[in-house]
Amino acid sequence: MGVGKSTIGRRLAQRLKLPFADADAEIEAAAGMTIAEIFASMGEAEFRAGEARVMRRLLEGPPIVLATGGGAMMNPDTRALLKAHSDTVWMRADIAVIAERVGRRDTRPLLRGRDPLEALTGLAEARYPVYATADLTVDVGLGSHAQAVEAIHRSLRRWRRPKEERAE
Repeated sequence: MGVGKSTIGRRLAQRLKLPFADADAEIEAAAGMTIAEIFASMGEAEFRAGEARVMRRLLEGPPIVLATGGGAMMNPDTRALLKAHSDTVWMRADIAVIAERVGRRDTRPLLRGRDPLEALTGLAEARYPVYATADLTVDVGLGSHAQAVEAIHRSLRRWRRPKEERAE
């Protein structure tokens, strides 16, 4: 959350000449309500179940660049689907930078009514070991979106080359 997944994903998709999908937007479209409304009316467990259904549909379709919500990797079934059908990228940023970004608006259900830095630190403790299983980790915190796209694109090119060529 707060690393620029949607904006960077959209730009990366253009660069790769692939369609782009934002999992959160797809979930909202499928449910006919916002993520905040889903959390408020149905709870996090139902949101996660819907997220898993949407992720399966997207991942089993044609190739796309997919921006996932921060909790998608925490579902073992969704994580297995991601690993089987995609090259996964952890867009890593310093927690203090993320907290400053997400603290500007009160639209994040997992942060609502909480100190962003404290809440994100707790989430990081649980999530970062799982995020670290991504195929690639790219630091995106302080640079521009264009720099993040370039860093991810460069990492993907190296990742897809035969192992003997990656050592460069």
